[in-house]
Amino acid sequence: MKTLIRNATLINPASRQEHQDILIEEGKITSIGTFTDNAEEIIDATGLTAIPGMIDIHSHGADGADVCDASLDSLHHIAQRKLAEGVTTWLPTTLTQPQAKLVEIVTTVARFREKNDTIRCPGLHIEGPYINREKAGAQNPEHVRLPNVEELLALHAIAPAKIISLAPELPGALELIRAARAHGITCSAAHTSATYADISHAAEAGLTHLTHFGNAMTALHHREIGVVGAGLMDSRLSIEIIADTIHLCPDMLRLIFHIVPRHRIMMITDSVAASWINNGEMTLGGLPVLIKDGIARLKEGGALAGSTLRAHEGLQNIAASTGLSLEDFIQCTSWNQAQSLSLPNLGKIAPGFHADITLLNAAGNVVRTIVGGITRYSAKNGSISP
Repeated sequence: MKTLIRNATLINPASRQEHQDILIEEGKITSIGTFTDNAEEIIDATGLTAIPGMIDIHSHGADGADVCDASLDSLHHIAQRKLAEGVTTWLPTTLTQPQAKLVEIVTTVARFREKNDTIRCPGLHIEGPYINREKAGAQNPEHVRLPNVEELLALHAIAPAKIISLAPELPGALELIRAARAHGITCSAAHTSATYADISHAAEAGLTHLTHFGNAMTALHHREIGVVGAGLMDSRLSIEIIADTIHLCPDMLRLIFHIVPRHRIMMITDSVAASWINNGEMTLGGLPVLIKDGIARLKEGGALAGSTLRAHEGLQNIAASTGLSLEDFIQCTSWNQAQSLSLPNLGKIAPGFHADITLLNAAGNVVRTIVGGITRYSAKNGSISP
């Protein structure tokens, strides 16, 4: 099938092109320019901006559904909400749970990957259970345990673990990092009391990411720069940022984009079941959560319980906080993730790439989400295409 997107403003990393047509055949982009060819489907993108479909590598849930429900219905529901946010590739993300529960969750994700034909799902992000109890945040400390290579590889054998988030200072963490890297699993520091030296040793072992940068990790201090200091200066590390202006305030977002090279920044949502819900209650990993004015916190202690951020809102927040134009940071929403996780032909709107495209209106809201050349979300009806 041939699809033609007409007259879009085309955004790629460091590039903006006005009044561009995008020709799509068999799920891939074949040409960009100005065309008079007819096509089976013509999408008028006049007044709209086309960006590469966003890749959310850290998202636990949405609109009342949680990956840890271990439910196909929940996964499909989250996928629909992700598509409505302009996300075309998603890593379902787990929480700190007992191994038997993780096996159930990962088995369900494996079934979802077989049955799903709307959003790309190359694998999972396993966050915990190998974290520092002192930095558990909204993770359930009851299930925290030491790194276990056999447990991780057992999960990886069921469905690909694309990322494992762990505390690298724990006994056995470096061995797990080496083993994970040998199996193609990206390792990320999370919920950690690591020193700068700990992070450096972990990077030597193969650590390449920092999970939800600035949150649940050692802060920058003038006598010990910690994990935050490592993220700001270590060129081996990519940092996940939650651009909701809550987990990272606007000044911190400005600082990050001022100091850290663009290729090391990856926008995530870290969304939980509370996203798409403004006020109410839920649970996260078995812990009660209160949602008020779009902010989710544990009922006990008040720790932030993940994010309610929608991906397209992250774009709006970065632009508003930094003053940058989309082309100045769009690589942080897809290209960097694709490169880091070795996801081929994703992250750009260019010939030969998968036709994963998000169309935004002038306000930065999602009008249409296209995956493999097929419209999977349209704001006209607010639903997923059949």
